[in-house]
Amino acid sequence: MLDNVIFIVHNVSSTGPAQVPMMSPNGSVPQIYVPPGYVQQIIEENGVRRVLVLPQTEFHPGGHSPLHHPPPPPPHAHLQAFIPHPHIMHPHPHLYSGMAGGTGDMNPQYISQYHPAHTTIYSEQGQFTHTHTHTHFCFTKSEDRMLCHLYVLCVFRVQAMCNCLQGVPSEPVSFTTLSCEPDGPSPPRKASGTKSSLVLQWKAPCDNGSKIQNYILQWDEGKGTGAFEQCYYGPQKQYRLTKLSTASRYYFRLAAKNDMGVSEFSDVVHIMTSCSVPAPPLSPELVQSGVTWLCVRWHRPAGSPKEDEISYVLEMEEEGSGYGFQASYDGDELSHTVRNLHRSTTYRFRVIAYNAEGKSNPSGVSEFTTAPDRPGCPCRLAVKGKPHPTSFRLTWDPPKDNGGSDVAKYVAELSEGLSGSSWNQVYSGSAMECVCDGLSPGCSYQARVHCISPLQVQTPPVPPGPCQPPRVVGKPKAREVQLRWAPPLVDGGSAVSSYSVEMFAPQVDEGWEVYQGSELDCTVGSLLPGRTYGFRLRAANKAGYGPFSERSEVTTGPGSPEVCRPPHVNCKSPTCAVISWEAPPCNGAAVSEYRLEWGAAEGSMQMCYTGAALSHEMKGLLPATNYFCRVQAVNVAGVGPFSDAVLCQTPCSVPAPVSSVHTLQRGEDEEDEEARPLLYSSSTCLGLRWEAPCDHGSEIMSYLIDLGERQPILTGPVTKYIIQNLHPDTTYRIRIQALNSLGAGPFSHTFKLKTKPLPPLPPRLECTASSHQTLRLKWGDGPAKAQPTDSLQYHLQMEDKNGRFISLYKGPCHTHKVQRLNESTSYAFRIQAFNEAGEGPFSTVYTFTTPRSPPAPLKAPRVERVDESCEVSWETLPPMKGDPVIYCLQSMQGNSEFKQIYKGSATSYQLPNLSSSTEYRYRVCAIRQCQDAPEIIGPYSSTVIMLPPRVDTPGVSGATGSKAAEAQKPKRSLTDEQFSFLIIALLAVTSILIAVAIQYFVIE
Repeated sequence: MLDNVIFIVHNVSSTGPAQVPMMSPNGSVPQIYVPPGYVQQIIEENGVRRVLVLPQTEFHPGGHSPLHHPPPPPPHAHLQAFIPHPHIMHPHPHLYSGMAGGTGDMNPQYISQYHPAHTTIYSEQGQFTHTHTHTHFCFTKSEDRMLCHLYVLCVFRVQAMCNCLQGVPSEPVSFTTLSCEPDGPSPPRKASGTKSSLVLQWKAPCDNGSKIQNYILQWDEGKGTGAFEQCYYGPQKQYRLTKLSTASRYYFRLAAKNDMGVSEFSDVVHIMTSCSVPAPPLSPELVQSGVTWLCVRWHRPAGSPKEDEISYVLEMEEEGSGYGFQASYDGDELSHTVRNLHRSTTYRFRVIAYNAEGKSNPSGVSEFTTAPDRPGCPCRLAVKGKPHPTSFRLTWDPPKDNGGSDVAKYVAELSEGLSGSSWNQVYSGSAMECVCDGLSPGCSYQARVHCISPLQVQTPPVPPGPCQPPRVVGKPKAREVQLRWAPPLVDGGSAVSSYSVEMFAPQVDEGWEVYQGSELDCTVGSLLPGRTYGFRLRAANKAGYGPFSERSEVTTGPGSPEVCRPPHVNCKSPTCAVISWEAPPCNGAAVSEYRLEWGAAEGSMQMCYTGAALSHEMKGLLPATNYFCRVQAVNVAGVGPFSDAVLCQTPCSVPAPVSSVHTLQRGEDEEDEEARPLLYSSSTCLGLRWEAPCDHGSEIMSYLIDLGERQPILTGPVTKYIIQNLHPDTTYRIRIQALNSLGAGPFSHTFKLKTKPLPPLPPRLECTASSHQTLRLKWGDGPAKAQPTDSLQYHLQMEDKNGRFISLYKGPCHTHKVQRLNESTSYAFRIQAFNEAGEGPFSTVYTFTTPRSPPAPLKAPRVERVDESCEVSWETLPPMKGDPVIYCLQSMQGNSEFKQIYKGSATSYQLPNLSSSTEYRYRVCAIRQCQDAPEIIGPYSSTVIMLPPRVDTPGVSGATGSKAAEAQKPKRSLTDEQFSFLIIALLAVTSILIAVAIQYFVIE
């Protein structure tokens, strides 16, 4: 490191200022040393400040700036002009363009007349000087560190000098100073505050070339132990702390951080929170009294911190005035002289203390009396009676002004002769006459009398003497101690009015007041368990506080341990972690055990370890899983609080084993038709499906399927796979293994899967019954109704009009009736058998044709008897698909059989020559005459009975004849539909009657 460096920046041409890029990134302008004959000019353009150093024509102190008229400097033949080559002047990102050797972004009026500058260094025995008068900047050793802060590009050359001989300058060397961590900042200061909060501010230190990103503010939390904790970390230059204690002292320190590191911490500074309203001060004391003045003093309220700015109001009341207390002084002094008082008058004084939080209660009242004045001369001094040769009697009157107090005594003095050179006392007493005897006859005497007022003088009291150290009452508790003491042996001439107890925390040299009052005992709380505290006592009277007693040491009782620091977790493997922690302050009792809680969620941690060790190993963890843990300490006094929960994550690992493997069911493989092979058969293929196991933090890349004797199959990151080319009806032992970037996980359990046997062949299809609308089909050998346990099932399909086969039946039965068909139509069928092995092939196509439909049944014919003949008529049917319809009428006479009596297309027929005593029955049917097939006879109609007519006997009235006529009419029988309806109605009525009977006889 060089002791002294001089940077000489001079102009190459004869005119122009040098533009120097000496700018700190935080915006501050370094101090520039300008040589005589030059001036500096600071300009600001676009938010960037620059320093211009300009030469003057003649150096005149206080002259005008030569900015507008720069004279050319004198030439220097002995120095070479050095202009760095543009290629060696590398621009730096922290420099502004145009500031390191060019006019860049200068104002236009400077560009035409100013040129770049360069730097030259000269050395002579370690001292650096310059030997020319060009524009220059001088950086001494005190600015050496500031140069490093600038983070600029500098160019140097060296020239040696000896005995006024100059060597040749060296080659120029350029370098860029490196940035580093910031300078240590100044301590933070208090910007504002209350009783429970503080607002701290600080200034940015020098950033040393790298912008300050954050500040680190630490404090001691008010404990005074010297241990600092971080309370703020951020880029702001102020911070507000809340929830502080009133009138408490806190220690702070500050550090700055940039990209290069953290600076040193500032000096530790202590800042106090605002105090509460001051306590009432002691009664004021009299320092000195005069005839018209009283000097009064008072003391600062006990327990008030030194940093608390307290002012006082002295109030005075004149005895007998009736005006009450009036303020006579308001200030921060602890004494005041009250003037312009009356002599020998009693005044009452009291003091009120106040700060920013408010006023205290008034102190006790003190009464002070002004001193009396000197009395006046006795009046009317005369000789009473006739003088005697050796004596005479003097008499006098009391003085007109007694000085504010009664005359205590009179003193008479005589002087022999008229010179009055010597006086002798002849009387002293309270009487106002006296006898002067023992005189010489014939002599002249002078007499004088003066009076004396009484003067009461009382010596002021002194502070009381030291007290005995306070003692502990009972057994000290963990958080409080009860103290008691005795009054001092010496009260200092005034009764003791107050006591003050100070406490000293462990490892703290400065104590603070914890009690102030007139009692002889107190309880000190808010202590820490197992700590040794020091206490000392002093007493106070009107004169103030006396000396402190000797310090007594008191150790508080043991308490539960302090909160532990967050534990440290070290993961040894993806499934094992070691948790370690530090022993907390034990608070007077040794820690007996630690309790560790562990869990996957912060709110559901469970106890996993209790013991005296400072570490514990957790096993059986899941890889790549977040876990929370916390620890607490226990001693004989109780259980300490839990530490903050710590989050840790176990490392990634190989995948977990595949938990379950299932057979790919029908329909699941249809979701991905592209992955399904074209020739898929459940007899030669096995479709596998499994659930993806936990990847343990690393994505699963593939799966390995092990089939035992066969070559393992490597798949991609899928959870479905179809194994092909297997043997039918064969059991395979399968296990699956997942792989990720960290390796292969364990195999799953072995699963047994069996391929299905080959599918069954289709059965022979045949038609067992047919009608014009139905076909009954049958296939295979077996019962018509299938059993639930039948595994073999069939699939029957029929071809539609579009040539596509549609499903008719799917099930285990061996027959099926196809309905709603058209007459005389051919239908194509095929059948397929399937079971657990799969679907077999379809059979050949079978074709079955429905027959033509017969004519519809006719209604019962109508019969009308006409004498010995009858006419039978029936309804007409339309032609059926172009085929004509004829009718066949049959008749049965008596109990004989039906005989055809008519066949033709007519719808009526007349039968002649009927027997009058024979019963006739008639029925009719329709016959379809097919063109290319035999006739199709339809069903016969219902039978109609024609009874023989009754013969009327003579004598029967006309009414009987009408009934016989009605009886001769043919009776129409019930149709099948009517008969069925009648049976159903009878069954319904019977059921209702049975239900009513059961309700009435059984239930009730």
